[in-house]
Amino acid sequence: MDFAYSPRVEALRAQLDAFMRKHVHPVEMEFQHATEKGHHPMAILDPIKAAARSEGLWNLFLPALRDDEPGTRLTNLEYAPLAEIMGRVFWASEAFNCSAPDTGNMEILHLFATPEQRERWLDPLLNGEIRSCIGITEPDVASSDPTNLQTTIRRDGDHYVINGRKWFTTGALHPNVRFCIVMGLSDERPEANPHARHSMIIVPLDTPGVEIVRNLPIMQHYSAEGHCEVAYNNVRVPAANMLGEEGKGFALAQARLGPGRIHHCMRSIGQCEAALDLMCARALERKAFGKALGDYANIQDWIAESRMELDQARLYVLRAAWMMDLHGNKSARTEVSAIKVVASRMQTRILDRAIQVFGAKGLTNDTPLAFLWTWGRALRFIDGPDEVHTRVVARAELRKHKV
Repeated sequence: MDFAYSPRVEALRAQLDAFMRKHVHPVEMEFQHATEKGHHPMAILDPIKAAARSEGLWNLFLPALRDDEPGTRLTNLEYAPLAEIMGRVFWASEAFNCSAPDTGNMEILHLFATPEQRERWLDPLLNGEIRSCIGITEPDVASSDPTNLQTTIRRDGDHYVINGRKWFTTGALHPNVRFCIVMGLSDERPEANPHARHSMIIVPLDTPGVEIVRNLPIMQHYSAEGHCEVAYNNVRVPAANMLGEEGKGFALAQARLGPGRIHHCMRSIGQCEAALDLMCARALERKAFGKALGDYANIQDWIAESRMELDQARLYVLRAAWMMDLHGNKSARTEVSAIKVVASRMQTRILDRAIQVFGAKGLTNDTPLAFLWTWGRALRFIDGPDEVHTRVVARAELRKHKV
């Protein structure tokens, strides 16, 4: 196992870091102020996207691109340190066409889309011309067990009719969003195989019957692009919008969520590195009782613990990425579950320390710390709660000891 970055990756890291310093960091506060007013500032983002694509920093996350598709064709292991650099600024991934939920949607469209679906939906996504969202979680059931999902997808001649309610549909208010991939119950027979009753279908958001009910806050933070509750009231879409085979929704979800989970962890490490940088700078410049905060043993302990936790988590991410590349996504299921828990819990701990070093200012929007703490807390639910992932790890461990 050798996790040293290749010369190609080192060159891309230097290129990406220089790009972030030139194009992204100078407009961080301007972007934040715009989103605080409820706007997703495409006037800021579009020129950065164009520059990123012109420099070849585009679709870095997808290793299996075709020759006619734009992108860098990196492995998961090669992508990890680049995702970390992008993750240092929460919204920066979109500038490189590497942001969730589009990355996961591009993954499953790349694997399962028909030629017609590819032309209409995947190609514009790969080109960064549109955005998308995913509708899985529901407000009325425990969605950590997806067999509970109640939204129905019923065949009616040459169409499917969708009825139900989803929430935490991230990106539904983005100005460029065009469609949602909705997961729902397509086989309503109670006796059917519970893992073969659900399907995924592409729903254009301008279809009659699609209603964005509200934008949900996360810990009282409202995203300009939205984490939305969406109602589907007799929504009719062509049968050709079915993604993959009817009843194969669970297989599609796993193909989508495996890489997406580790991408969240990669970005989380970048966010924590940014928080640690801020913590150290504050500890050196701020004085209390005649000494810099960094001279106090407890602050030094927080800094040391944060560094050690970050480096441990990074190695765990790299190992999971390496396993995915070597043996396929399924082989790393336990490792991805483990790092998903490790990274999200690490983020809340490191951000909590950074906020404490900043004092009351750390609770405000004058720094990104308060927001990044809320996102770390949200990651303990996103793409599956901690309890589901620790169960995966525990079962894998117990299997080793069964006779």
